[in-house]
Amino acid sequence: MKCPRCGIDGDRVLETRTSQAGSVVRRRRECLKCRFRFTTYETIERMPLVVIKRDGTREPYDRTKLLNGIATACRKRPVSAAKIENVVNDIEDSLSDKYQTEIKSSEIGKLVLEGLLDVDEVSYVRFASVYRKFTNIDKFAKELSKIKKERRWKKKHQ
Repeated sequence: MKCPRCGIDGDRVLETRTSQAGSVVRRRRECLKCRFRFTTYETIERMPLVVIKRDGTREPYDRTKLLNGIATACRKRPVSAAKIENVVNDIEDSLSDKYQTEIKSSEIGKLVLEGLLDVDEVSYVRFASVYRKFTNIDKFAKELSKIKKERRWKKKHQ
């Protein structure tokens, strides 16, 4: 690793830590010549993912777009930025486990709903209302009853 101060290719690793559920390695380094200390990050290189939209168009996967969509559903709810980040990390881990290069936006939406149901039920319903395009109150009520059933089932089996 080249030193950002003197440009010499030679350093020693002082400390190594993992973060973001083990998908990022942070290393604290020291240049062997000038003793300058700096930090590097190692991440998994993933194949570029293409999202197939409902209308059949394709666009590159955008982590920021996913984060913003989930953050919008969680607005004014007791959901921390760290929890939102964890949901996105879990989704990305799930996508990379499948080794796909293309994925339908509907599959990503399902993964978001699974993650939000565990985090906050109101955020789940907000996201579902846009994702599933609720057109009337009956569809909305049906989704709420589904959540209630799942919650009762979880309580019985814990």
